[in-house]
Amino acid sequence: MAAPASFAGRVHGLAPGLATACAIALAATVLRNATGIAALNPVVLALAIGMAVRAMLGASPTLRPGIAFAVRPLLRAAIVLLGLGVTLGQLLDLGIGALALAVAVVACTLPFTIWLGGRLGVDQPLAQLIGAGTAICGASAIVAANQVARGRDEDVTYALAVITLCGTAAMLAYPALAAPLGLDARAYGLWAGASVHEVVQAVGAAAAGGPQSGTVMKLARVVLLAPAVAALGLWAGRGGGTKAPVPWFALGFLALVALRSTGLVPDILVDASRTLVPLMLATSVAALGLSTALGALRARGAAPLLLGVASTLFIALLGLAGVKVLEAL
Repeated sequence: MAAPASFAGRVHGLAPGLATACAIALAATVLRNATGIAALNPVVLALAIGMAVRAMLGASPTLRPGIAFAVRPLLRAAIVLLGLGVTLGQLLDLGIGALALAVAVVACTLPFTIWLGGRLGVDQPLAQLIGAGTAICGASAIVAANQVARGRDEDVTYALAVITLCGTAAMLAYPALAAPLGLDARAYGLWAGASVHEVVQAVGAAAAGGPQSGTVMKLARVVLLAPAVAALGLWAGRGGGTKAPVPWFALGFLALVALRSTGLVPDILVDASRTLVPLMLATSVAALGLSTALGALRARGAAPLLLGVASTLFIALLGLAGVKVLEAL
């Protein structure tokens, strides 16, 4: 009888914080749907609402266990389920050149951002998170990367704010640049998919031309989430005898990509994951907001924002150069 009692006690302890974070995530999703603004990310809204609740009510010991559960196990489960949104066939349709460009922008942008962060005096975990968000897929990459970067809650919050601002600016600016840069529909879509941060931002930017190529190119970067997080784990564990965290959730992500590619996964499960995963991510980020004090963010200064802008310009120029090379081949 002890085991069921212990389980019930654990559920009772998790319930207040987990329910609060989930309610915030639902509210953010409803707000996004009510506005009709597709590019308004419910994950970012959940963060803002969570921080507002924390500012009004302060830290609550009652919420702490559920918040911790949302930030770790729930988040990792969401990242694994992300794998159901991609198939290997979609990626191969892009062609070898476009896939090589996706690898190049991730492989170059992430270390560049970490390097520049060191020059600007940005703490390494925060620089790693900004780099992951820029190089891979925005908010999802930031919260996944922090499982190995082990930054503070305010690092994640600041990185999310920076990436949201820079990615939104890119989404608005890219359509106006397509004609001056001489990009046809497919090339423009590849550029947007290769360099805009969030999936929804990349799709929004690509809508002006070549949306299909933009979406699939972006998914190619999403698939690189797993190896990039593994590499960050090795980076975090280098020197000093520190053991590198093993990103089992990243391996689970790749396993579900492979499983989805077999065609054995029913469409109803894929559709369910597309609804469930954003809600799970929003719940995890809402929990981060509930545990983040605004004063800790102000103490970071402007250097991380400057890093985010520089990293955004770097990936935009690198992606553009890569697309021009592909056009010339």
